[in-house]
Amino acid sequence: MLKGARERWVRTGGVELCVAELGDPGRPTVVLVHGYPDSKEVWSQVAHHLADRFHVVLYDVRGHGRSSAPQPLRGGFTLEKLTDDFLAVADAVSPDRPVHLVGHDWGSVQGWEFATVRRTEGRVASFTSMSGPSLDHFGHWIKRRVRRPTPRRVGQLLGQGAKSWYVYLLHTPALPELAWRGPLGKAWPRLLERAERVPGAGYPTASLPMDAAHGAWLYRDNVRPRLRRPRDDAYAHVPVQLITPLDDVFLSKRLYDDLERWAPRLTRRTLPAKHWVPRSRPDQLAAWIAEFVTGAEAGRPAPKVTGRYAERFGGQLVLVTGAGSGIGRATAYAFAGAGARVVAVDRDAESAARTAEMARLLGAPAAWAETVDVSDEQAMEKLADKVATEYGVVDVLVNNAGIGLAGSFLDTTPEDWRRVLDVNLWGVIHGCRLFGRQMAERGQGGHIVNTASAAAYQPSRALPAYSTSKAAVLMLSECLRAELAGRGIGVTAVCPGFVNTNITSTARFAGVDADEEQRRQKRTARLYGLRNYPPEKVADAVLRAVVRNEAVVPVTAEARGLRALSRFAPGALRAIARLEPPV
Repeated sequence: MLKGARERWVRTGGVELCVAELGDPGRPTVVLVHGYPDSKEVWSQVAHHLADRFHVVLYDVRGHGRSSAPQPLRGGFTLEKLTDDFLAVADAVSPDRPVHLVGHDWGSVQGWEFATVRRTEGRVASFTSMSGPSLDHFGHWIKRRVRRPTPRRVGQLLGQGAKSWYVYLLHTPALPELAWRGPLGKAWPRLLERAERVPGAGYPTASLPMDAAHGAWLYRDNVRPRLRRPRDDAYAHVPVQLITPLDDVFLSKRLYDDLERWAPRLTRRTLPAKHWVPRSRPDQLAAWIAEFVTGAEAGRPAPKVTGRYAERFGGQLVLVTGAGSGIGRATAYAFAGAGARVVAVDRDAESAARTAEMARLLGAPAAWAETVDVSDEQAMEKLADKVATEYGVVDVLVNNAGIGLAGSFLDTTPEDWRRVLDVNLWGVIHGCRLFGRQMAERGQGGHIVNTASAAAYQPSRALPAYSTSKAAVLMLSECLRAELAGRGIGVTAVCPGFVNTNITSTARFAGVDADEEQRRQKRTARLYGLRNYPPEKVADAVLRAVVRNEAVVPVTAEARGLRALSRFAPGALRAIARLEPPV
């Protein structure tokens, strides 16, 4: 039984359903429906996250967990009978108000039925679907590709056919039951933890073999009949939120193409996760469910963020250092436009506040400004504690803060070296160590972006300190990427070339007096202005790199060219460095 839950039994259609409740029954009711071969326990973490704000209801689907199985099994798991069960639970736990439905895997397949049949109208207020398609939509999806085959459509059909291998096996007589009651049932929790990268998933094992054996009839009673004769009127009569795990090994993301036809009020979200997202990403699911339910209760339209990557970053928490200007500010704006919540960090309080204010105007559901010097270890520790306590664990960290320093090695003082390394390297180290540890401890993945530079792989007689700091950032990123990959955390080093930002006008020049330094700053700023590569293009590259989980991203044409030379003709770069004029 779920910790702290109230339990009741609901009798319907010859079975008894075990129902658990959390939270205040006077609040909006959220019903969580599990998939195969799960029980309601798969929702435990999500349920506890939601219980402070909602009346949360979970039930074991017939034949699973502590609910009884129909007799006979054949014909006892049809979508019509599962709809009867849902309505019985909804009437018992929320007789006077419609409920908000959330389904995963086969719970989502059922949910599509509940959200589209006439007899549930007025009993469902909203539906959140994940990792389980509408069988009607799936049937039409297949028919369109069979009737009008193109190379792309045939590829999609074959791809999903390969992912559905287990469906064919579950239709075979007796074999699934024997497998689950044998070694597969014992090995399943361990296999799930390994496949989903969720340490200590806490998967319930007591009733698993019997649950899985019963659940095979979900497929046998429904899949072939509905795919052969999909309904033509399977329109959702409620707002629908679709959450798609991008690394789902069982369902292709192309399977949800044209879903708006059946769900006119559709909100799409994507997650870099595998199939069992209730276990691997409970925090993010709870946040999205809460936002969607709250909007539906208030009668507000579903959130429609128009940014290019809104499905991927909507509602996620992104922290950007050096966000007061230049690449950092443009990156904060880009994430805001994609619907992310943004923490704008800069040592200049006014600049950080302006970035946060504009981020809210650009679409961020929330944005905050924080003031910190990234080179200050204690200040960064306080920032990490504050962000985790007040805003949550960061989903994407962008270590962008940096300073410029030009001048020959012999003119660069130890103090110059300390300052540039403290900000450009130690600032990145502090960010990765503090926020990366929080991501790892949460166990739900994330992404770290470190701003390096084309100077990281281009030797320069004019930028020895700056180039060294950025080369260290690049190598740090590569090392972290290897270490954190097993925890589902991606790491990217972004390497811009000449970008038109104010770093050129604030860069220091070693070995010259103040007047000469100012003259060189103006000349450098003028040259960068003539190149006029906007920081917004770097920001676009940052978002794209996170979506694709890229390792090293040269941004400008010169950065890409120098990267190629560094890998295939390093001697040419050394020759260029020797010929480079002094600053």
